[in-house]
Amino acid sequence: MSARPIFTRPARLAAIAPYVWMVLFFLVPFGFVLKISLSQTAIAQPPYLPLFGFGDGVTGLKASFAALSLDNFRLLVSDNLYIASYLRSLVVAVISTALLLALGYPIAYAMARLPRRWQPVAMTLVIVPFWTSFLIRIYAWINILQHDGLLNKILLALHIVSAPVVWLSTDAAMYLGIVYSYLPFMILPLYATLAKQDEALLEAAADLGASRLQAFWLVTFPLSLPGVGAGVLLCFIPIVGEFVIPDLLAGSDSMMIGQTLWLEFFTNKDWPVASATAIVLLALLLIPLLVYDRLQRRQLEAR
Repeated sequence: MSARPIFTRPARLAAIAPYVWMVLFFLVPFGFVLKISLSQTAIAQPPYLPLFGFGDGVTGLKASFAALSLDNFRLLVSDNLYIASYLRSLVVAVISTALLLALGYPIAYAMARLPRRWQPVAMTLVIVPFWTSFLIRIYAWINILQHDGLLNKILLALHIVSAPVVWLSTDAAMYLGIVYSYLPFMILPLYATLAKQDEALLEAAADLGASRLQAFWLVTFPLSLPGVGAGVLLCFIPIVGEFVIPDLLAGSDSMMIGQTLWLEFFTNKDWPVASATAIVLLALLLIPLLVYDRLQRRQLEAR
């Protein structure tokens, strides 16, 4: 009797599906953006010189390769506008992610320590904001933070301030909007990791003389690091390219890279520069992903 193959045809298709998805919805669009980033701006429709026209055969391809240019990438390095946008985006993402971790970890920890029957309720409360449109929620914060908004009314009623505080068009409003919007992305992976931890490990630590704080830092926190890494990546990466929240809540003193991309694409109509900006942004975002993947591999090898 012959052995049954381990991978049936449906299993093979299921294994191939993620790679097909990546090719169709990442590599192919990435190729188009890369091609545009290496072309030159033109007053035309589309607003760049087309490359790689196959109608002229080999000669046309040679001419297309000869026309490739790195001028757009050189502009990003030489212009302080783009450098400042990248730096501000990274700083905002780091600060926001730190705030999210500091706020999300205690919430996830408390959820994981709830009785089993109450944990689904807590999960529902965390997910409830997703039931409303993201844009509507940000516009709601505009109404809350405006000069005569709800927040100033509460502060005045409690006599915490004597005059309305300026909240809109400040970094404080931007960070508030980012933390509010991305908090579930930090809580959910942390909760999934903390909820799976074995309580017997804490009991063993207590039997060995560890206090609750020592048991947390020596047992709970190290075991939750995969959830911390996942939550940090889920928040940090999209915050770097965030456009809506900074555009609606933050001031106009310095723009994040998402706003710069919008400006180049839709206002300046400079698609090659905008594409080069997106390529560099993607390269920057690959760094934390590669670091996380390397750390995960080390953990698996250590086991």
